[in-house]
Amino acid sequence: MRTTPVTRLGRPVSAIGLGTWQLGADWGDVSEADATAILEASVAAGVTIFDTADVYGDGRSEQIIGRFAKSHPDVFIATKMGRRAEQTVENYSMENFRAWADRSRTNLGMDTLDLVQLHCPPSAVIESDAVFDNLDALVADGVIARYGVSVETSAQALAAIARPGVANVQIILNAFRLKPLDAVLPAAIDAGVAIIARVPLASGLLSGKYTKNTTFAADDHRTYNRHGEAFDVGETFSGVDFEKGVAAAQEFSALAEEAGLTAPVAALAWLSQLPGVTTVIPGARNVAQAEANASAGAVAPLDLTPQIRELYDRYFRAEVHERW
Repeated sequence: MRTTPVTRLGRPVSAIGLGTWQLGADWGDVSEADATAILEASVAAGVTIFDTADVYGDGRSEQIIGRFAKSHPDVFIATKMGRRAEQTVENYSMENFRAWADRSRTNLGMDTLDLVQLHCPPSAVIESDAVFDNLDALVADGVIARYGVSVETSAQALAAIARPGVANVQIILNAFRLKPLDAVLPAAIDAGVAIIARVPLASGLLSGKYTKNTTFAADDHRTYNRHGEAFDVGETFSGVDFEKGVAAAQEFSALAEEAGLTAPVAALAWLSQLPGVTTVIPGARNVAQAEANASAGAVAPLDLTPQIRELYDRYFRAEVHERW
């Protein structure tokens, strides 16, 4: 597994991490035994960073990771806060920050949180000096070791990168969402800010396993947020039309096969090798997925960018490039 050192993050992390939204909720049911097995398999395969949030299963994801971390204290845990309240600048207050951080510290069993990211806040929050003064105070008090911002748009990412205390930016980035390559990745390199690429398989589209008739459970966000009914539609299938995504994924699968790889491993390996990408955080529903995902961190350099750009331009640029 490759690791990537980044100035502001302060430590190297594995090129492939583990996203744990699915261990809490919104992807169908995952038992705690299965969740723990996924965590174990990921660490055994070289994963050193888990990404979670206080709202994943109302804290369930954090709690499962916290119990696991007692016997794996070297794992770097990135959590998120901010979605437990109405999305106004006023709610991103020191009082709420302390309450949210204390809740996560309890869930995770940690005195000092490794990394806390604001969880896709409105642009006005990223533009507020007071918000970042409060985060600096939490660092000074030892409540958190460092902080970052999870964003929806490239414009928000650039605003966050410009903040001197921001350690990382988390952003949707995959073969079907390429806008961050334009300016975000170069800016992050210049600033020494870590980039965590989320939704790297476009909610499973890039597995190449779906057809236009594929359905998902009622409690799966790929059913109930297909058109942005519950939260930003960009979080579900990267905001692309499902049938277009299925067609494009079939073409991507052919590219992966030519490289001697499965589609998901090729998608993760290519993404993790982009200059400026620190780590990629696919989710996993079982041990086999976790092991396959982690294997992408050891793939030899891939030269798929020209073909991926052509695919993106043909299928998706018009509908997603300027939106996010």
